[in-house]
Amino acid sequence: MAGSPSTAVFVPPHARDDQVRMRHAHAAAARMFKVTPTGPDVWGWQGRTLGRRAGQWWLRLVCAPEDKLNRRLWEGTTTAHHALPPAVPRPRLHDVLEWSAHGHAYRAELSEYVPLPALQSGGPVLTTDPDLPSVWWADLRLALEATSSVLTDRQAVRQQWVDKNLTRFLGIPAFQIESWTTGHGDLHWANLTGAPLVILDWEGWGLIPVGFDVGLLHAYSLTRPVTAARVRQEFAHVLDTPAGRAGELVALAQLLQVAARGGHPDLAPHLARHAEHLTGTPVPLP
Repeated sequence: MAGSPSTAVFVPPHARDDQVRMRHAHAAAARMFKVTPTGPDVWGWQGRTLGRRAGQWWLRLVCAPEDKLNRRLWEGTTTAHHALPPAVPRPRLHDVLEWSAHGHAYRAELSEYVPLPALQSGGPVLTTDPDLPSVWWADLRLALEATSSVLTDRQAVRQQWVDKNLTRFLGIPAFQIESWTTGHGDLHWANLTGAPLVILDWEGWGLIPVGFDVGLLHAYSLTRPVTAARVRQEFAHVLDTPAGRAGELVALAQLLQVAARGGHPDLAPHLARHAEHLTGTPVPLP
């Protein structure tokens, strides 16, 4: 299931020199790990990451300018590996390498290869309704509940962001988040496989408002009303509570911020309509 050209954000870097640099760094990591990549290139958000299959392994390279390194994201995969319980279905991390060169920091992560495809490719916005059995939804609920039991001081969402941005993107007064939980932090369809469920890409995990993860998943489903309705049905016990509603509003505000920067143009009007439905207030114009 490929994203349309207007929604694809998992793409190579715009500059060809950056593509070559990333491929050379990935090849160097493969040599250091003594593995042989054979799978196609899989690029992450705007070419920030590059992954390839290497036999029984998945070799993922992350790159950032040395002076703009986000340590929380940089170390997220490793901290998730050590902190999350076995009940959370995810690829297991095998080894990590880090180095710097010419102003760029690199991190190579060797994880077990997951043979199941993600439910969405090209970007996080759902483009086709997946046919998922009830057991898949039950497994997702159990995985998020198990994640919520993890104690951490990692912040995936900050109250300061809510204070600064909620009025700007939703047109409502900022509010204090009363209920926090541990979550994935980037729960969308490109980070989920079909049955049996595996949850991918844990680099952004940490404390989130209750309702944020499933609010994100629902928001990324808004272009597919049948699936969006299923998300709300399966997670009504979260989204239909005051705490869950608050977390969902924060998720919508974050995605509206992405839309204001030109991201997810096909999703943006759906986000605005749903936010107004929840708050009764029109979303401010960009």
